[in-house]
Amino acid sequence: MIEDRCELAGMIDHTLLTPEATAAQVRALCDQARELQVYAVCISPTMVELAARELFDSEIKVAAVIGFPSGAHQSEVKALEAIRAASNGVDEADMVINLGLALAGDWGGVAADIAAVRDVLTEGQIVKVIIETAVLSPEQIVAACHAAEGAGADFVKTSTGFHPAGGASTEAVAIMAAAVGGRLGVKAAGGIRDAETALRMIEAGATRLGLSATAAILNDLDQPIRSA
Repeated sequence: MIEDRCELAGMIDHTLLTPEATAAQVRALCDQARELQVYAVCISPTMVELAARELFDSEIKVAAVIGFPSGAHQSEVKALEAIRAASNGVDEADMVINLGLALAGDWGGVAADIAAVRDVLTEGQIVKVIIETAVLSPEQIVAACHAAEGAGADFVKTSTGFHPAGGASTEAVAIMAAAVGGRLGVKAAGGIRDAETALRMIEAGATRLGLSATAAILNDLDQPIRSA
C-alpha cells in the first residue's frame, strides 16, 4: 500500500545509464533527484565521483552499475570495477550476473561471480544483483535469487533495461519476491514508464524501482495515492 507521492519517491533509483550520457546530464539528474526527493541515483561507474560530489550534502544515495549491461565480464573485472566505484563514493552496486552460467545451470559459478563483488565491498554498501528475468524461466529466476542470497546480496533486480528480451514484469517480480521471502529487497527496473505500471510492480512485491521517467511518473500521481 503506497500512501502518497513522497513514499513512492522514497522507493526510486532515479536512473541515467545511456552510454552517451554527459557530465552535464548527470548533474541535471542529481538536481532533479534533489527536487523529487528520490532514494538514489543510478549511473554508470565513470560518473560515480561526479554524482557523489553533487549529492554529498544530501541523503540521496549513489548507485552504480557493475558488469553492465551484458554481465559477461570476468569476475575479477567486476570486482575491480566495484572497488573503484566504492573508492569514488558509491553507496550501492547494481551488478549483472553471468547469464551464460545461469542458462547452463551453473549456479555455483553464478554465486561465485556475485560473491566476487560482495566480498570487495563493505557491509554497509548495498549489492543488487541483476538477473535479467526476461531471459530466464520461472525456475531459473528462483535459482538465480537463491544464488544471489547465498552469495550475500542485499537485493535482486529484474533487468538492465538493455536486453532485447525485455524488462521488468509483474510476474517476474512476484516470483522473485516469493523466492527471497522478504530476506532480500526486490528491485523492478526496465520499461517502467507510467505510474500504473510502477504501482503494479510494488503490488507484486517490488521494494525498489529503477526509473528514468521518474518525474513523469510522480507527476501522474494524485495525493494521496493508493495501489489498487
